[in-house]
Amino acid sequence: MTHHITQFGYRRHPDQERGTADPAHHAVVVVGAGPVGLSLAIDLAQRGQSVVLVDDADRIGEGSRAICFSKRSLEYWDRLGVGGRMVDKGVVWSVGKIFHGEQQLYQFNLLPEDGHKMPAFINLQQYYAEAYLVDLIRDLPAVDLRWRNKVTGLEQRNDHVLLTIETPDGPYRVAADYVVAADGARSSLRGMVGADFHGQVFEDQFLIADVKMTAEFPTERWFWFDPPFHAGRSALLHRQPDDVWRIDLQLSPEHDATVERRPENVRPRIARMLGHDQFDFEWVSVYKFQCRRMDRFTHGRVLFAGDSAHQVSPFGARGANSGLEDAENLAWKLARVLKGASPEALLESYHVERSLAADENIRESTRSTDFMAPATRQEARLRRAVLSLAKETEFGKRMVNGGRLSTPSRYETPLSTPDVDSWNGGPSPGMSIFDAPLETNDGAGTFLTDAFTALGKDFTVVQFANDGASAFPEAVKTIRIGEGGFNDATGTAQARYDAQPGTAYLLRPDGYVAARFRALTRDALKAAMNRASAIT
Repeated sequence: MTHHITQFGYRRHPDQERGTADPAHHAVVVVGAGPVGLSLAIDLAQRGQSVVLVDDADRIGEGSRAICFSKRSLEYWDRLGVGGRMVDKGVVWSVGKIFHGEQQLYQFNLLPEDGHKMPAFINLQQYYAEAYLVDLIRDLPAVDLRWRNKVTGLEQRNDHVLLTIETPDGPYRVAADYVVAADGARSSLRGMVGADFHGQVFEDQFLIADVKMTAEFPTERWFWFDPPFHAGRSALLHRQPDDVWRIDLQLSPEHDATVERRPENVRPRIARMLGHDQFDFEWVSVYKFQCRRMDRFTHGRVLFAGDSAHQVSPFGARGANSGLEDAENLAWKLARVLKGASPEALLESYHVERSLAADENIRESTRSTDFMAPATRQEARLRRAVLSLAKETEFGKRMVNGGRLSTPSRYETPLSTPDVDSWNGGPSPGMSIFDAPLETNDGAGTFLTDAFTALGKDFTVVQFANDGASAFPEAVKTIRIGEGGFNDATGTAQARYDAQPGTAYLLRPDGYVAARFRALTRDALKAAMNRASAIT
């Protein structure tokens, strides 16, 4: 098999000279250098916080693992400064097709309209994403990335957390104001705080194989129910960069995973699917669907993000993308608390918002799993009926579930200011920013997401200009559309935001709408900002 492993190696750190008796103190320690931990550390550093990032390994690239990254994740990475590199390397796609047997049931387009900087999805091997994030960290002195540093002990104190870290040179200790556990599905920190992990593990298994080959298949997501090459089961085909293709094949619960992942047993299955055996293996694994989460994502000063906090099945691309949404939700809140700009109560909103998002993802993932791998006779009968209806009716097509793909979470929490005006569209409070094409004063093309990124890392007002100038608090930056600001030449921004002259949106530092107004006043803006910051 081909491997794309980058090894970084262990380096002794000055903190280790202090041993275990006199630990160094840091503001934040992030545990786990996967996409979530790396992104979170970068985000915190760009918000002025020093971060120690530890990982028990010293390399990346052992298997493609997550490959499908959403528009929302790409917009987040673009704000961090690495989105363009991800898109340039990734395979851009928006069209998916669903088949039953040899017959195509329907196809969908996840981003049929123009006027967005980022595509609906890219396929990109996780090792590339991690490598690009590590490259970015090398230019951020505020992030101290320590490989082969394994957390083996955790003690919560009143105002800090004490960690014991094992290295090739022996153990040492560090203290931290806050610890973020992004150490994956087998999180050791979850056990250290005594947290439960509740949910469901499904019995059906899936064989996952990344194969390298030259093929003329279009850049689309293809999903089959009961294909002729894998009768009675499901299958998925996706293109990745470098002529690598992701293939998923459903197996029965009785199959022995150790036996099934052997190349000599995988090759005939893939050859039947492709009609040839001219391919090489990049990575092979067998997995079971799991839909589980912690009861709480915050445990004192230890905060959980990504797979350490919640797990879903990979169909729908809700795993890595929801973890990245955790990172962008937590980073601005933790930074504000560390700066003293918000009370610790703001961190409780991280648990509230992201646990509700996890519930939504688990619900959708469970429904997909129940449809793809029926566990009862009744579920199997329902699936047969739906697939039959889908051949003839539109409502039947909408009921087919081959994995509902990841969409941005919508937060309905006390941080959002409810509407008091009437609206016929636009993102409501608790929804993420809608992108739109704009022009600068000199006629250069840009996007609303670029304008938001350029203003920094705090609250931002998007205002559709009227005749009068608005007086906002100094801490609030403004994206003005019209009358000396950005030009909405196509009218797309006005349409997407249901805008009239004077309409304004208050965006949180993570690009979510905190409030919107038909006629914004200084007092209303201040009240909305305080609410979004958990300031009473």
